[in-house]
Amino acid sequence: MERSDLELVVAIRDHGSLSAAARSLDLAAPVVTKRLAALEVRLGQRLFQRTTRRVSPTAEGEAVYERALALLQGFGALEAELQERKAEPTGLIRLAATFGFGRLWLGPALALFQERYPRIDVQLQLTEQLPDLAGEGFDGAIWLWSVQGRQAAHWVSRRLARNLRVLVAAPGYLGRHGLPATLDALRDHACLIVHENGHTQSQGFDTWMLHKGNSKTPEAVRVRGPLSSNSGELVRDWCLDGRGIMLRSLWDIAPCLASGQLVRVLEDYAMPDADIHWLAPYRPDSPRRIRLLIDFLVAQFQDEPWKTTRPAASRAAPPS
Repeated sequence: MERSDLELVVAIRDHGSLSAAARSLDLAAPVVTKRLAALEVRLGQRLFQRTTRRVSPTAEGEAVYERALALLQGFGALEAELQERKAEPTGLIRLAATFGFGRLWLGPALALFQERYPRIDVQLQLTEQLPDLAGEGFDGAIWLWSVQGRQAAHWVSRRLARNLRVLVAAPGYLGRHGLPATLDALRDHACLIVHENGHTQSQGFDTWMLHKGNSKTPEAVRVRGPLSSNSGELVRDWCLDGRGIMLRSLWDIAPCLASGQLVRVLEDYAMPDADIHWLAPYRPDSPRRIRLLIDFLVAQFQDEPWKTTRPAASRAAPPS
């Protein structure tokens, strides 16, 4: 069977008469009659019962119709995809991301993406609270957690890179106060705490849930210290200045570890809940520009470049 045969069967089945099918196909009615008869001869099956008022599919005709419909939809999707591939991608992408990762790593990556696809415009909003992506017109977000549980069916989530939060301190602090040997020993140290939205330590930010090695069960340790802030960057600066021990993402402090400005504390322990993800509300027909961006970000971050390179934003910053 050829594509024109499939279109003929679908038109007759949908319109219920040969004359109406002929009009929809822009053919003369006798041509449709002859083509249907020839098709039935080739197949050795009667596809439609004809009366003076109605043309009804036989069981064989209904089966051919169902398959023809699926095949034609497949042809249409393939043609649309090929046309899309041939055309240069265009349009606007609106994204949200956290301040730290967005400035240090995502921003430079997006500049490279836009350079590769110059007809795509990118708007990036940095925020510490995940917006209502669909309600506020965002195409997606680069965020440090994925959607779990029953809500996952309403979201698209793809991991862009693995990430850990690890315990670190400056050599100067450890020289003065010693290296903690156990989690319990953290209670005797000045721990630098990041909290959000002005919340206080009593609301949970002073309890660190740490996993030892590959253990699936976290161990909770309540920490304290004289310095805390809703700014992770400020807490990192305090840590670099030798003010205490902090729990911080590797993407943020890996260069400091490589340079020796910071050292790992209790290296067997980490918080493994901070992988970097693409998040977006579910949509059945994601535009090509979005698919290109996701693939690009996976390629950029899957090898965790923060382990081997300094952030582009940091390299470009003028000396203070």
